[in-house]
Amino acid sequence: MSSDVLSSLAPENWPFSLECLPQTAYMVGGAVRDALLGRTREYWDLDFIIPSDAVQVARVIARRYQVGFVLLDSERQIARVVFPDATADFAQQEGESLETDLHRRDFTVNAIAYNPHTQEIIDPLGGCDDIVLGLLRMISPLNLADDPLRLLRAYRQAAQLGFTIEENTQNTIRTLASQISQVAAERVRVEIGYLLANSQGTPWIAKAGEDGLLAPFFKNATHQSFDKLAAIDNVATSIKEHWPQLALELQNYVRDTVKTTWLGITKLACLVHPEPTVAELELQELTYSRAEVRAVTTALKLFPQLKVADSVREQYFLFQEAGIVFTATILLALINDNLVEPISGTHPFQVYAPLISRYLNPDDLVAHPTQLVSGKNLMIALNIPASPVVGKLLTEIAVAQAEGKVSTPQEAIELAKQIIRE
Repeated sequence: MSSDVLSSLAPENWPFSLECLPQTAYMVGGAVRDALLGRTREYWDLDFIIPSDAVQVARVIARRYQVGFVLLDSERQIARVVFPDATADFAQQEGESLETDLHRRDFTVNAIAYNPHTQEIIDPLGGCDDIVLGLLRMISPLNLADDPLRLLRAYRQAAQLGFTIEENTQNTIRTLASQISQVAAERVRVEIGYLLANSQGTPWIAKAGEDGLLAPFFKNATHQSFDKLAAIDNVATSIKEHWPQLALELQNYVRDTVKTTWLGITKLACLVHPEPTVAELELQELTYSRAEVRAVTTALKLFPQLKVADSVREQYFLFQEAGIVFTATILLALINDNLVEPISGTHPFQVYAPLISRYLNPDDLVAHPTQLVSGKNLMIALNIPASPVVGKLLTEIAVAQAEGKVSTPQEAIELAKQIIRE
């Protein structure tokens, strides 16, 4: 084992002192696997197994360092300590020995332990060899059946690691696929989120669909749905060349509290029913947030309108309804409008270029209107009470401003008076 690997796992790199752990504690899981792969992380995600008192060890560490403590599973004795730049999970060892615990895990590459006291790697299942081969190999079919989410997790980890799934493991997953319906929807949603996050996940989510793992959750997903996911990756690459700013926005999260990007929203829209009201129910069942549901349904509703919104007035209302969902809406329009093939060459995006240019121009009054007068200004100038009429007048003024018919507060008020008279 190289000294570089061991140094990356060394306790001096942890957010807490080794002396906090008993001699019988071992590091396991993704951090060990990634160190063996030479993968570095800005954010540490550590997992430890301890023969006894795992939760108490976590409590003491959290108290000592004045950081967050979360009891994840009281029955299985699993707790998490949350540091500013790391999390550390502490779990009670399953079985009477370390090897027994490792034999109960999902894949061999995740069943490697590191002894921080001796800097020794413990690998009873040949996980190191599978890392070299780039293979995800199950430990046993029973282990996968014990927690059917592991079936889908195989595809996510293959995508993240750039691995392939070993043939016997793949066949076992297909055999057990129907058991995925036993898994809570929110757990499935997290795995799907990883697969939708980048282009490496696209072929694997398509593979998961072919192997029957998505059908219980995305009942309306078809082969065409998976083709669209690949098309989205191709179009997103072309957008990066033509409109770098739009490409950056596609990588933004829907909200700070919602870790789904606009690119992920567009892909999600390809997996659900094309009718927004039906899609809304599907997404709610999968426990997606309100923001994510609204983003998907808005994109599904509006993308067919983009190509036919010719007048300034139509475009104004379209931008008003789309808001920040425009980025997902325009991408959905591009891949649903049979433009994928031309775009892969030197297609200049003629059909949607005017709308994209408006959206990217902060001074464009169609996509980003500014208010010439306030509702209060109108009520005083026209001597009218607060009512829906005021809102309608403000809208007509904004449309007129976008059309270049008014440009000053006085002209806006005169237009409002004219509308009232008529």
